[in-house]
Amino acid sequence: MDQKQEMAISKMRELVENQGISSQKCVDQTFLRFLKAKSMNPEKAAKMYVEWKKWREEFVPLGFIPESEIADALGDNKIYLQGLTKIGQQPFLVAKGNRHSTSASKDPLQFKKFIVYLFDKAIASSFKDGKQTGKEKIIAAVDLKSIPYKSIDARAFTISFQLLKAYFPGRLGKLYMLNAPGFFVSFWKMFSIFLDKDIQENIIFVSNEKEKESFVKEIGEEILPEEYGGRSKLIAIQDVIIHSPINNPLS
Repeated sequence: MDQKQEMAISKMRELVENQGISSQKCVDQTFLRFLKAKSMNPEKAAKMYVEWKKWREEFVPLGFIPESEIADALGDNKIYLQGLTKIGQQPFLVAKGNRHSTSASKDPLQFKKFIVYLFDKAIASSFKDGKQTGKEKIIAAVDLKSIPYKSIDARAFTISFQLLKAYFPGRLGKLYMLNAPGFFVSFWKMFSIFLDKDIQENIIFVSNEKEKESFVKEIGEEILPEEYGGRSKLIAIQDVIIHSPINNPLS
């Protein structure tokens, strides 16, 4: 971290404290993520952080989303948490596109709870000794094999990326698209123009052997499911035991 970043973090802490919000438990890397999201502007970053704190208190009053509140979504068994990647030691999520139904996002509140649960648990899975390491970026892969056209859910993608942008700044490392059929590629070309450039740059379509080799190398065969070239079994996210506290994983 350079001197300019340290000065911006110090100023941001001061601005946050001036609004009656303690920043003692928040690591520098968290503030840095908010700063980068606002082009290193301490005033805008502090405002974003305060808005996040208020949102968190209202939307996640217990500090976590109870699985009982998202039982239907978890019952689809479409999201898996495999462990930490070989390169970067980042939490790795897998999503099965053909198990998703567009009806899941018709209730935006419930779908948002589901997405927050996924992000929170993935982030907490990379804590060391119950603490952040400052490197908790999520690496995800969406498997689009055998996905029917009716399962393409622009609303679900929109809600997910909106949550990432507003309340999980700097958390998306890479999003890999696997086995994408032509009609999905066409959909994505139209949809992705509405995404921020920094998000677009982190989305990778794996479409040839060279890209697949790079993908396997980054994730690591130990945690990558067998069907993608690894040696692991798929692990449903609700079956993963997190020993670190999930409560407010960003704070």
